[in-house]
Amino acid sequence: MTSHTIHLSEIDSSMIDLVGGKAAGLGEMISAGERVPDGFCLTVESYTSRRLPEKELADAYELLGGGRVAVRSSATAEDLPDASFAGQQDTYLNVEGAGPLIDAVRRCWDSLHTERAVAYRATAGIDDAAMAVVVQRMIDPAVAGVLFTANPITGCRTEMVVDAAPGLGTAIVEGTVVPDHYVIGRAQAVPDGDGCLRKEQLQALRDAGLRLQEHFGSPQDIEWAIDADGALWLLQSRPITTLFPAPPDTGDMRLYLEFGHIQGMLRPTTPMGVSLLKAGAGLWFKAAGATIDPRDPLPRLVPIGGRLYFDLTDFVRNKTMRKRLGTSLEVYGPRVQGAVERMLDDPRFAPRPGLPFRLGSAVKMTLRLTAPAIFGVVRSLARPDAARVRAYRAVEEIKRQITPPAEPATPAERLRWVIEDSHRAVMSADMMGLVWPLMAGILVGVAPSGLLKGVATDDELDVVLGGMPYNVTTEMDLALWSIAVNAREHRDLFLTTPPQELAAKYRAGQLPGIGMEAFLDRYGMRAAAEIDVGMPRWAEDPGPLFATIANYLRVDDSGQAPDRRFEQAAQKAEKMIGTLSRRVRRQRPVRGRLATFLMRRSRKLTGLREIGKFAWLPALQAARGQLLLIGNDLVSRGLLERADDVMFLDLFEARAAVHDGADHREPAAARRAAYERESRRPAVPGALLSDGTDVEALAPQGPVEDGVLIGMAGAAGRATGRARVIRDPSGAHIEPGEILVAPTTDPGWTPLFMTTAGLVTETGSPVAHGPTVAREYGIPAVICVRNATHEIRTGQLITIDGSAGTVRIEEDD
Repeated sequence: MTSHTIHLSEIDSSMIDLVGGKAAGLGEMISAGERVPDGFCLTVESYTSRRLPEKELADAYELLGGGRVAVRSSATAEDLPDASFAGQQDTYLNVEGAGPLIDAVRRCWDSLHTERAVAYRATAGIDDAAMAVVVQRMIDPAVAGVLFTANPITGCRTEMVVDAAPGLGTAIVEGTVVPDHYVIGRAQAVPDGDGCLRKEQLQALRDAGLRLQEHFGSPQDIEWAIDADGALWLLQSRPITTLFPAPPDTGDMRLYLEFGHIQGMLRPTTPMGVSLLKAGAGLWFKAAGATIDPRDPLPRLVPIGGRLYFDLTDFVRNKTMRKRLGTSLEVYGPRVQGAVERMLDDPRFAPRPGLPFRLGSAVKMTLRLTAPAIFGVVRSLARPDAARVRAYRAVEEIKRQITPPAEPATPAERLRWVIEDSHRAVMSADMMGLVWPLMAGILVGVAPSGLLKGVATDDELDVVLGGMPYNVTTEMDLALWSIAVNAREHRDLFLTTPPQELAAKYRAGQLPGIGMEAFLDRYGMRAAAEIDVGMPRWAEDPGPLFATIANYLRVDDSGQAPDRRFEQAAQKAEKMIGTLSRRVRRQRPVRGRLATFLMRRSRKLTGLREIGKFAWLPALQAARGQLLLIGNDLVSRGLLERADDVMFLDLFEARAAVHDGADHREPAAARRAAYERESRRPAVPGALLSDGTDVEALAPQGPVEDGVLIGMAGAAGRATGRARVIRDPSGAHIEPGEILVAPTTDPGWTPLFMTTAGLVTETGSPVAHGPTVAREYGIPAVICVRNATHEIRTGQLITIDGSAGTVRIEEDD
């Protein structure tokens, strides 16, 4: 062979930059002893010089024996663990002769730059790629198809899926035939085959799949063909890149419930974010009287794919608690609730003896907290204004007690403070007394709905919660609106300058004073996904705030001004309380007085529901600052590449680096890459089994009206407008009157609510930040709309009904 062509048998995975992903996979399959059609690879060297060695290519073709060949693209960014590029580049079959071969190679080169391939690379975060080309002898298949070594629909790792059809397998890939479909258990006997495959052929495919999965170390997507003589040929094997990462192997079937979307967070959490969250929670449980494992204070909180999942297994298997699970899971939305309820009938989750918690710890916590809770809640209801003052005073006291080590401090002293002291004040049993007014506010916010059942509608009760005062997140959004008002005299500057450039000018002191400094003094510890210490705060990167200010400056209708909308929502709430009070007192006098009392108290206390998290954020911000200083030290010692790589270690690993000089450059880089890959994941399972099964994917699909997406009521009202699909709030642009369509929302998203006409999210809960703030602004919200950010496109005209929980995609003239 010449220098530009390499026989497939001479290729291995280390040569991917020279031969591309497809050729590297074929070489590995040959070295593993699999039957692969003979062939060679034209390397990327000729592509990068754009000089096709026609004679060398023709000579290699003749050495192969001539005749019909398959010509396949093999890009350097193809068949990767996190990007398959399936169907993005071209393949040409039954190519015969040197001239047609040369033409097919050129067309493979050109396919690297098609619109679909460029878009795919951009979505996968890949800047560029080069193209090699694989040339193989054609196989005349009697039957061909695709084998997945894990179920690509449900994610189940214990099932294999085979699609097969007579003739070429490309018909299956292109979707031009309806294939025979087989689901094979990895551990069960292969059933008798019907259709175009026999039992022994299915067995051979399963055996090949098991071998290749073991060889490559991950579930595989395999193209195969069986010729007229019955020989099985393997044409390609690449990772199944769409699978959500599997839970840890515990040796037992477990059920996990995704925790983050209740907080409006679907992006992955950094390893340090998980570690510090658990350490802080451990301080609280210890203060409340529980016995904990210092290595893992929250063993049921399990990171899977970077997301936080709660291991619900022992509660599902408890005979008493499983009866109450359905009601308690209503806040997760109907899809997740239904998924868990279906698992109650699964024999793998049948009741077992034993409690899902330590009885002694539960008793201690109950004895320690019950009396203070009763006293604190009753006291707050009796004197709500004083309770609110105490809550704000607690926030300030917590902040006062967050005192990082004095300078100069060693990395060891900084780390000790992060682990032992950063969360000590905020994680006291009652958070300096803040918890009881907060709990009272939540109780009086939900109690009237029970008392007014049959008297008030859900929409009317939503109105009562509108324009709720004393909510720190709402106050933050309105403060940002005030800054936008200050910026009006510099409107052109803030509308025409990119947000990151504005942020740089602000840090350099080159922007006119509009009040940003005071805003960041109070709210600079906030950000999207702010419960993760690994996320930069607005104080570090105010770029998203300048993008939001630009959005606010586009509001021309004074009636749509956020402060005016909030004031109107508050007025409607007060009016509705009067209406409901009169109505219920006529029908149920005693209950009416109690309901009215609670609604009035709700206006004084329910806004405090955000204050607990708000009080926690200064501790996270301070801990982040110390961790970054530790990261700087580790970089200077050659133990990390970047200071913020410390966020891709856990606290124990950071301690090993600080005290023992452990080098964590490679694991930190690998975790960063995995984090960035997971950040691009479009959907996250709400309920997951330990074999990787997405429980929601097992649900039967109900009847759906054309053009209507079904979700869950989030905030009452109807709105029609153009959709604006946004997957990340940083720098997001939204026009006044558009309807925000997002995967989920947390407080870092809520500034966008100020100018939107409505909200649609893929996940969430009626008590989560998104619909809560939407109700307070008086905008409708529909939550838990599966795949909303893919089913809806920016610019489409949609109508949302926040009471019915529906989104209608309108016909647009």
